[in-house]
Parts: sequence; structure tokens; C-alpha cells
Amino acid sequence: MVAISTSVTTSSTPTPKDVRSLGINPNHWYAVARSTEVVDQPRAVVLWGDAIVLFRDAAGEIQALEDRCPHRQVKLSQGEVTEGQMECIYHGWRFDAAGHCTHVPYLAENQKLPSCKIKTYPVQERDGFVWLFPGDRDRLATDNIQPLTLPEWDHLNYIATVSVIEVAAHYSFLIENLMDMYHGRLHDDYQAWAEPVLAELTATSERVDVLYNAQSYYRIDKIWSVSQLFFPSLRRLHPEELRVSYAYPNWVSTLGQDFKICCLFCPISPTQTRAYLIHFTSLQAFHRLHKLPVAFRRWIKNSLFGAAQKMLDGLVEQDVLMLEQEQAAYRQNPDYKGPELNRALISVQELIRQQAADSTTAT
Repeated sequence: MVAISTSVTTSSTPTPKDVRSLGINPNHWYAVARSTEVVDQPRAVVLWGDAIVLFRDAAGEIQALEDRCPHRQVKLSQGEVTEGQMECIYHGWRFDAAGHCTHVPYLAENQKLPSCKIKTYPVQERDGFVWLFPGDRDRLATDNIQPLTLPEWDHLNYIATVSVIEVAAHYSFLIENLMDMYHGRLHDDYQAWAEPVLAELTATSERVDVLYNAQSYYRIDKIWSVSQLFFPSLRRLHPEELRVSYAYPNWVSTLGQDFKICCLFCPISPTQTRAYLIHFTSLQAFHRLHKLPVAFRRWIKNSLFGAAQKMLDGLVEQDVLMLEQEQAAYRQNPDYKGPELNRALISVQELIRQQAADSTTAT
């Protein structure tokens, strides 16, 4: 028996039916980089066509500016950070975190600094990632919009692995892939579960939550059981709940009590998507480990970072191949609508439409 509950808000404005042509809702926080990717040098990122430069100011805080020098329109990200400000590589014009020009090296005594100002973006550093808000700032404040939380990132009882997804496809193809638990045969030894059956589905205008009853290959309940991540012959199937959620614009999944996977979306364009796939392995079952000194537990956590890298990268490589084929087929015949039997994906598409209808262009 499948339980389905829906309470999607109906928009009074007609929305396009083709989700592959829909943009993002900018009134959300998007993970555009890892904290470790922004250190001494500026980093260029693109979020739905917006070219942005990230850098650290004199206090070490992340700042985000439009990646464009207003003088000659070249990319600021090709320059450098000087005294906590962005300096253009072309003529050395310098810009502060508010987007104002603060220095021109050849400015004459009788000249004033140019009054040009470049666009800034709300940005914050949280749980190992740089989050950026491209939408309506008034709405950000009044609605108290917050990024997705990743409490496991710093928790000593979780081991993290991160894989970057770079796929030449619309973001809807990727989220449908993540919500669809019926393509396990694609992944062979990389797959953590088998025999999924959709049991519950709940959809709103903010999220889609799905419960699959499945069989898991892993159970992390003894110290040696971590070796199952590396030796497939040690795995044994057992029943486990598999929960997947599209909490727009990101994805979260849990397999029993041992594993959690998140995917943080950074849609670049209608045909290009970047995302961070994060795998957390729980050490909660090891009670003796919790009694050890914090410094030693932190050393274990840091030493095991990336323990599931081969598995995660393998999953990504196989899925990207399929997604890019889907995008190519769509480009060749955008009017073709294949049959869809997984009700979770129908709800995902409706959520994308709802969010697109709710979007407001930032000013």
C-alpha cells in the first residue's frame, strides 16, 4: 500500500509545463563553493548565469561581488586580493566588499575616485561550504530564509566524503535521478541498497519527501563493519528504510541509521549543473569511541575524510553519463515526453514548477 499526501499550493499564474526550460527560484541559499576553495586567491563561480567572484576580506570573511570590473568589463576573479579587497588585474582598480571603488593607482591629485559600484551578494560560510543568496534581499530578511543545515559536517561521530558533480544537463535531470531509487542496476558494486519499493510520498510547495522500503548492503554496528565500504564480499542484505527528500533546491537521503547523503545544487545554466554530493558515515553505534578524548576523535574524523571517495566518484561518473544522454535527447527532440511510472518524479517536476512560479528577480 502506498500512502500519498499532497498539499501543493496552486499558483494563479500559469507556469510552463516543460521543466527543462525553467529557471531557479533565486530566493534560496545556494552552495557555490567549499570553504577550502576560497583561501588566499579569488574564486570565480557562476550561479544561473550570474558570474560571481568570491574572496576573503582583511578579517577573513567571505565576500561576493559581481565578477566584472566596471572600468573595462574584465573579470575581477583574474585579479588578486589586496589588503582584503578585490584588485583588477588590468589597471589595478580596487573594490571593497560593498562594491565601491576604493583605489586607482594612477589617480591624479585633482581627480576623484570613480563613483561606479558593482553588484554584491549576501554570502555566508556554514558547515564547510560557501552559501550565496541571489534573490530578493527584503524577502531574505522578512522570511528569515536560511541555508540547508549540515550538522554532521563538524560532528565527531560522522565521517564525510565529498564528490563534485559537473554535468552538462539541466538541474531537473539531476534531481530526478537522485529521487529515483529504481536505477540501482546502473551502479553494480557502488550501490548501497537493493529492491526499493515506494511506500510513502508527501509533497508540498517547498519539498517532496519519499520513503522507499529497501534492502541495505551495509550495517555499521561493529568496528570491523566499516570494512564493508571497501570489501563488497563482506556485505549482507538486510531490510532498511531509504528516505529521500527534495528540500528545494537541495537533496537529502538517509539509509537506516548509518548513512546520510546530501546533494547541494549550484545550477549554472539551462544546460550545465554543478553540485556537491556529500556522503556521511555514522559512527554513532561505537559507544566506546565516544568516551575517547575529543582531540583523538577529531583526528579519527579528519583521517577518515574521503573514506568513501571511490564509491561516491564511481556513482557520480555513471550517473553523469546517463544525465548527459538525457539532455542530448531532449535537445534533439524537446517535444517528446516519455512515460513516467515513478510518482516521486512527477511530484518533483511539480515542485520545480511551483518554485519557478514563486521566483522573484533580484534587483
